Amino acid sequence: MYRRSFSLGLVASLAACGSREFDSPRNLDDACALLRERPHYGRAMRRTERRWNIPVHVQMAIIHQESRFDGDIRPPFRYALGVIPMGRQSSAIGYSQALDGTWEEYQDAEGRPRARRTDIDDATDFMGWYMNLTLERNGVALDDTRRQYLAYHEGHTGYARGSYNSKPWLLDVATRVEQRAERYRMQLTSC
Repeated sequence: MYRRSFSLGLVASLAACGSREFDSPRNLDDACALLRERPHYGRAMRRTERRWNIPVHVQMAIIHQESRFDGDIRPPFRYALGVIPMGRQSSAIGYSQALDGTWEEYQDAEGRPRARRTDIDDATDFMGWYMNLTLERNGVALDDTRRQYLAYHEGHTGYARGSYNSKPWLLDVATRVEQRAERYRMQLTSC
């Protein structure tokens, strides 16, 4: 009995040590505190900045809006008649909230079939790839947080059609994302 309990405890301890950080960091309003708590987030975002030229503060603001830095977040379920589960509202998952089709396009384009949306390194690299496509297809500067967010939310075609103009709530969200990015930018200069 002792041996079995010991083995079970050892396996549980090892699993805990290897667990991933899916919960949001404690302080989402302070970029420096967030990066101190999760230094690997900063490394991932700096790699993306070097590879794709997406400023860290822009990445942080969009990840904050999309997932609140929760790596395992998923959209809520839809229910028929209020009780029958009909599946999730979308296929979005992870830090970047990338949809299945867009994620698969990224995996194919970048030759990364094992990339996961729940991995901060992969999620930030995806964002860099996607925002560079936004620059290429829609002419949105990489440091234009508001317009990049609108294109990220609506997709390249939706952004080109101006679909966001009929969504006042989305325009408000994009303004808040832009304000958060500026706050993060200022904070990051003092870390």
